[in-house]
Amino acid sequence: MGKQATEMLKGTLEGIVLAILSGRPAYGYEITSWLREQGFTDIAEGTIYALLVRIEQRGLVDVEKVPSEKGPPRKVYSLNARGRDSLDEFWSTWSFLAARIEQLHDLQQFPGADELPESHQSHEEEK
Repeated sequence: MGKQATEMLKGTLEGIVLAILSGRPAYGYEITSWLREQGFTDIAEGTIYALLVRIEQRGLVDVEKVPSEKGPPRKVYSLNARGRDSLDEFWSTWSFLAARIEQLHDLQQFPGADELPESHQSHEEEK
């Protein structure tokens, strides 16, 4: 993954993890493994654990300690009502941004795309 993709992922990773947890409870390693299987190979396990701590502190998830066959108990995270509200807001924001970015992308594919829209042109002329 390139630097730009990594930076974009940082801005959306919380929403992605909340979306994963909306499907079922999971622990940190499961989330990291699933993300890597989906092609997010550069995600460090520590990044996910730090994010899980933040969303736990913000009250977006419930945590249950489950005994592990190896080592200490695992913290299993599940999305709660507050987390679902945050996820809904994430999807709403994502839809808004994706639509605007798509509009910009479409403008680049047509002649005259480098011209400002009329509302901006008249504003520029006033200066």
